[in-house]
Amino acid sequence: MMSNDTPRYRPATLAIHGGTTRSQHGETAEALFLTSGFVYDDAAQAEATFLGTETHYQYSRFGNPTVAMFEERLAAIEGAEACRATATGMAAVAAAMLAHLKAGDRVVASRALFGSCHWIVSTLLPKFGVETVFVDGRDLAAWEQALSKPTHAVLLESPSNPCLEVVDLRAVCDLAHKAGATVMVDNVFATPLLQRPLEFGADVVIYSATKHIDGQGRCLGGAVLSSKAWIEGTLQPFIRNTGPAMSPFNAWVMLKGLETLSLRVNAMCASAATVADFLAAQRGVARVLYPARADHPQHELAMRQMTQGGTIVAFELAGGKPAAFRVLDALRLIRVSNNLGDSKSLVTHPATTTHMRIGAAERALLGITDGLVRLSVGLEDVVDLTEDLGRALIAAEIVRAAE
Repeated sequence: MMSNDTPRYRPATLAIHGGTTRSQHGETAEALFLTSGFVYDDAAQAEATFLGTETHYQYSRFGNPTVAMFEERLAAIEGAEACRATATGMAAVAAAMLAHLKAGDRVVASRALFGSCHWIVSTLLPKFGVETVFVDGRDLAAWEQALSKPTHAVLLESPSNPCLEVVDLRAVCDLAHKAGATVMVDNVFATPLLQRPLEFGADVVIYSATKHIDGQGRCLGGAVLSSKAWIEGTLQPFIRNTGPAMSPFNAWVMLKGLETLSLRVNAMCASAATVADFLAAQRGVARVLYPARADHPQHELAMRQMTQGGTIVAFELAGGKPAAFRVLDALRLIRVSNNLGDSKSLVTHPATTTHMRIGAAERALLGITDGLVRLSVGLEDVVDLTEDLGRALIAAEIVRAAE
């Protein structure tokens, strides 16, 4: 582990060296502590450990050396005081919300949420007596009105899934804090390399580590980052007693993923920008949504908060679902999958997959039309990607070959 006098390294370096704890064997790669429990020198040490007067690992549901390395490394990249890893990204969202809230509390959320996150706010929390309010995340007046009453938590994603809406983080955090709310930001699309919500006033940052952090479609995982006081006092008791823990093996895989995160995300962002420009030039494409493009409705705000446009491109085909399905079926290199942030380029039709269960009326409010396609750009040669898209548009008769 790095000492307190270690130089302040940049994120790409922290992603390789942050949080490293070597065993007595001095291994180069992080050790995989694939164990459920731990032994004590004697009964007195076990008692002291459970009393909290001695630091010692107890049980991997509570903490594990490999998981702790992942947590410390991600916290270093994010600039957070503390982190807790979870079994999945949705476990991270659910744990953060449920640990923080109680019956009678009030939540304000951006309407543009991933389908399962939307379900937690719209369906799960009200079952436990929590009042929930949705707003258009792009509309500061809507935030101001919703936060004119005492509020306990705000949940948002920026950029959003799948239409890449951008929320003014600093303005919303200021309004939320005046209302007494803790601001939780799902930062999956931006990753900690492109956007650091804590710097804009957010209190909690949430990740699906399954996406860019693993980045190679291998393991599920999630993470919640915040102040040490909130993590240890609010989140940890919930995780300890309900059990959404990340497995040591998955944590080891995530550690390996973090080592290449900077290289992958930078390359994917460059390709995504090229792909977005290519799609925007195709006559059969009705619109392209990509934050780094000047025609994105919130381009200026996005570039104030993010260092690059991200790895996701959304585009709409005028022919609706039939046209979208024809294009997806005609792709040969890019494969149909609802995952994202992978080294392989993946494409999905949100209206029939990730956002199917929120209903047609809610999708209409979010701009998720039947012709909308979400493309997660991977690490393939970008020329191969644009050629695959071009061939698919022609094969689906979206554009004519002569064009």
